[in-house]
Amino acid sequence: MIDLKDLREHPDKYRKGARLKNVAVDIDAVLQMDEKRSAAMREFETLRAQQNKASGEIARLKDPAEKKAAVARMQSLKQQVQAAQEQSREAESRLEPLLLSIPQPPDDDVPVGKDAADNLVMYRWGEPRQFAFTPRSHAELAQKHQLIDSDRGVRLAGSRSYFLVGKGAELHNAVLRLAMDLMTRQHGFTAINVPVLVRESAMRGTGFFPAGREQAYRVGEEHEAEDDVRFLTGTAEVGLTAFHMDEVLDEADLPRKYTAVSTCFRREAGTYGKDTAGVYRVHQFDKCEQVVICRNDVDESKQWHKTMLGYSEQLLQKLELPYRVIQCCTGDIGVKNAAMFDIETWMPSRFDGRDDASGYGETHSASRLYEFQARRLNLRYKDASGKIHFCHTLNNTVVASPRILIPILENYQNDDGSITVPQALQPYLGGCERIG
Repeated sequence: MIDLKDLREHPDKYRKGARLKNVAVDIDAVLQMDEKRSAAMREFETLRAQQNKASGEIARLKDPAEKKAAVARMQSLKQQVQAAQEQSREAESRLEPLLLSIPQPPDDDVPVGKDAADNLVMYRWGEPRQFAFTPRSHAELAQKHQLIDSDRGVRLAGSRSYFLVGKGAELHNAVLRLAMDLMTRQHGFTAINVPVLVRESAMRGTGFFPAGREQAYRVGEEHEAEDDVRFLTGTAEVGLTAFHMDEVLDEADLPRKYTAVSTCFRREAGTYGKDTAGVYRVHQFDKCEQVVICRNDVDESKQWHKTMLGYSEQLLQKLELPYRVIQCCTGDIGVKNAAMFDIETWMPSRFDGRDDASGYGETHSASRLYEFQARRLNLRYKDASGKIHFCHTLNNTVVASPRILIPILENYQNDDGSITVPQALQPYLGGCERIG
C-alpha cells in the first residue's frame, strides 16, 4: 500500500507511476474519497465534542424543564454522532480498496516500456554451448531416462501436471538442497518452513491481491468469508515476508534474512497454449526463496537488491549454466515493485536458430518493494531514538524446480543421450556422475 500522506502531497507522482505500469487507476477519485472520509471524521469529532459538553451541562441543570430540553438535545446529538460515524466508516471501507489498487511508482532508473519486449539486457555470464550433434530437448531426455512422467501426471491431476521419477526426483531435490546450503551455510540466512495455505490477509498484505488474484488457487471450506478465506501460495515470499506482520522489530536486529523451500501453486491464467510441452510452465513446483527485511533506507534497499541477485547468480555459476541478467521495464515489474531484475538461463531447446535471445528462459526474479508490503502488513521497526518506521522488504528466487532442470538436462547432455551430472550436484546424488 502506498503512503496516503505522500499521495496527497504528490498526486502526479502516482498518476505517472500508474501510467508507466499500464495500470488504470483514478487518483482523483481516491483523493475525493479521502477528503470525504476526512470531512466525515471532522464532523464526527465536532459532534462528539458537543455531545460531551452537553452531557456535562445536563448534570448542572436544576430546572426540570431545562433538563428535559437538554436531554432531548442530547438524543438528537447522539443520532447525529452515530450518523457521522457511520459515514466515516463507509468512506473508510470504500477508500481502502481504492488505495489497494494504486501501484507503487517505479524508480527513476527503471527503463520505460510497455511489456517484457522492452526489457533491457544488463549483462551475460557464460557462453552457450555449441553442440557437435543435434541436441535433444529436456522432454526428450526426460522420456529417454524416465525422469519425468507427464502422461501420468496429466491423468492424475490435469494439464501441466507431472511426476518426477528416479534420478529426475533426485536432481530436483539436489538443486534445492544446494540452494538451501548456499543461503544458510554460506550467506547466513535463517531457514524457515512456511505455511503454503494462508488467509486472504496474507496475500493482500504481500501485494498478491487484489491484482494477481486470478493466479491463486482458493481452497478451504465453503463457509469461509472475507479474511478467513484461504489460498495456496505461489511463492514462499508470502510466508517469509508476513512472518512478522503486525510486529514492531528492533532496528538492532535488522536486517532479517530468511530463506525457505516450499511447494508453490499457480494457475498460470492467461497462458493457454504456451509452453505446454515439458515442465517450463506448470501449476505446481518447488522453489527456494530468499527474503530480506531491512531498515527504511533506499540506498540500503538498492544494495540488498544487488546482493540478493548475486546470490542467485552464484548458484547458477556453481551449476555452470550460462545466463543473462535483465532489468525489467516499467510495464513488466508489476503493481508492487519499485524495480525488478530477472535472470534468464540458457535453454538450448528454446533457441530458434536465429535470435540469440530466444534461447534464454526466465528462471529467477528479484524485486525491491521499499515499504509497499510493510504498510499492508503493518510491519515496522523502532530505531535507537524510539521512533517507529515501516520496514523495507526485498525478495528473490534462489532456484525453482523443475524449471531449472530444463537447462541442466539440456546443457549437460552427451552425444549418446546420457546426461552428465553437474559437479556441484554430485555430492547430493551419492557421487553419481552420469545418468544413462
